[in-house]
Amino acid sequence: MKTVLVVDDSAMMRKIVIKNLKDCGFDIQVAEAADGKEGLARFSAGGIDLVISDWNMPNMDGLTMVKEIRKVDPERKVGIIMVTTEGSADRVKEAIVAGANNYLAKPFTPERFKEKLSKFLAT
Repeated sequence: MKTVLVVDDSAMMRKIVIKNLKDCGFDIQVAEAADGKEGLARFSAGGIDLVISDWNMPNMDGLTMVKEIRKVDPERKVGIIMVTTEGSADRVKEAIVAGANNYLAKPFTPERFKEKLSKFLAT
């Protein structure tokens, strides 16, 4: 069973992402964090197989968290998907360069969500 870390400062958005994960039928456990600082601490504790993160958060934004995770995981063994309203081509490129593996713009459909996550969570 894989563990997915959902990082978003909005508790409602975390619930939406978690509901979508469960609705997709993936065999997973979920860990949550309310900002990048908490997300990095949770990631650093180990046992995370995929990170789904918002970009705009207090304390530490998602992009900074991605860069910090890649310092801990330089081989990029753990997938990172940014799920955010920051959908411009420049922002997508910035996230990918920082170490994100994929990008999903809000709002998203359940089908698009499953499509983005399948390659990381397919059994």
